[in-house]
Amino acid sequence: MTKTRPHVFQLTLSSDPKNVRKVEQFLRRINRDRPLDEIQFHKLMVSLTEAVNNAIVHGNKADPTKTVEVRCELLDSVVRITVKDQGDGFRPETVDNPLKEENLLRESGRGIFLMRTLMDRVEFDRTDDGMELDLWLDLKK
Repeated sequence: MTKTRPHVFQLTLSSDPKNVRKVEQFLRRINRDRPLDEIQFHKLMVSLTEAVNNAIVHGNKADPTKTVEVRCELLDSVVRITVKDQGDGFRPETVDNPLKEENLLRESGRGIFLMRTLMDRVEFDRTDDGMELDLWLDLKK
């Protein structure tokens, strides 16, 4: 069996919260190259929207001089999306569980939970110049 070269898609956004709406167009472009079923598409839509919103609002503090880089690799049976911001980073293990009673009415804190629930793998890496998040979706499930 030969492996195909990954198809790579990239998107650069300034850190304006209005740019979150560009996620859907980006995923539709990917979907034209590698058709996803409805469930896969919506899992990616929710997860990537949350990731980009977090990168813009929390990572880059909505500073329009900073950017968010989105890179999608379509591998044989996996979609890997990387979201990179230029913020100070954070420790994901310190994020409160949104399902705890004291957190149910909070307006934030659900994005990482949603990503971890919908994706097959979620990895965070603090780099010298920001935070990097990898979302993995297995297309064979």
